[in-house]
Amino acid sequence: AAMAAERTLAMVTCTAPVNIAVIKYWGKRDTDLILPINSSLSVTLHQDQLKTTTTAAASRDFTEDRLWLNGKEADVGHPRVQACLREVRRLARKRRGGGEDAAALSLSYKIHIASENNFPTAAGLASSAAGYACLVSALARLYGLEEELSEVARRGSGSACRSMFGGFVQWQRGERPDGTDSLALQVAPETHWPELRVLVLVVSGEKKPVGSTAGMQTSVETSPLLKHRAEVVVPERLAQMMQHIRDRDFDGFGQLAMRDSNQFHATCLDTFPPIFYLTDVSRHIIALAHRYNAHHGHTKVAYTFDAGPNAVIFALADAVAEFVEVVRRSFPPATNGDQFVRGLPVGSAALPPGLEAAVLTEPVPGAVQYILHTKPGPGPQLVDDPSQHLLGPDGLPRSRA
Repeated sequence: AAMAAERTLAMVTCTAPVNIAVIKYWGKRDTDLILPINSSLSVTLHQDQLKTTTTAAASRDFTEDRLWLNGKEADVGHPRVQACLREVRRLARKRRGGGEDAAALSLSYKIHIASENNFPTAAGLASSAAGYACLVSALARLYGLEEELSEVARRGSGSACRSMFGGFVQWQRGERPDGTDSLALQVAPETHWPELRVLVLVVSGEKKPVGSTAGMQTSVETSPLLKHRAEVVVPERLAQMMQHIRDRDFDGFGQLAMRDSNQFHATCLDTFPPIFYLTDVSRHIIALAHRYNAHHGHTKVAYTFDAGPNAVIFALADAVAEFVEVVRRSFPPATNGDQFVRGLPVGSAALPPGLEAAVLTEPVPGAVQYILHTKPGPGPQLVDDPSQHLLGPDGLPRSRA
């Protein structure tokens, strides 16, 4: 233990997942504590396809806190980054009962943080959720915390609290004004529904027109539909969705996910001035999914869209190959034919003539940049291999050659 106190550099690396809400969070009742106007429910995606990696290091030699995002230095003074740092340090202090444990990392040491995504930031792929979940996980490990951390992650980004668990996760609205009961709970682990698959149809890797933070507050202030949604619609849907997940009822799960996505985007239209996250291509994908399901006579694929134009499609494993072929025929890749499908392997499928006639319309070449095939996955992970640290022994970013 005495040796530990002499370490000049303590370093931890974690990875954390993206999550996709099937019952949407939109609107805060407290913008400082990030308390939502309604509960939400999400599916955590597998980190083999989408993840944030964060290294946090502390040293008595560091003169200031510093932060690097995707290799570029960023503002460590950002209020939400500071909220997470402050909360983790507060918990560490509380845990030590105010006394300095000789073996524990000094709380006065400055901290260096480097974070990288293996997917485009701010493209409607929930990068803030993975980012803050990862930040909090790494900091907590660095300071030796083991308690409930979703509440801390929530202070960085609301949806980040859901990325603190794998599988199917509920973010409880909570009732208390101090937010201590607004936290995430796992509804079921990722192993609960092994056949479930996820296709992310990347329509655009661009930054969204209106950021979620600003957008949702305008909605809270101006949309009567949002108020009705939060108070009346969501509580009922949340209970139904948890039951569909428990029962592994894809029909029920898929239909409700689509309805909830549509209602979320309706509240965006009901915001004044209105917010448009869906594009013509998004709407094209929606229509395609409905024609595909109608042809099969039941729900084989289900879409959901967050605050951006990219579609997230849920399907069972046995439907993936055929639907991917339908998407490829509807949106023929411009140039990257071989790179069009990424992630988990997808088998080839021939489309029956009846399906072609009923489901396919005039193709729109190049409208979908690529498809990412993934599945539900676990929560944040500690990386044991020191060669994976994003910071070198000097506490500065390694050149990622």
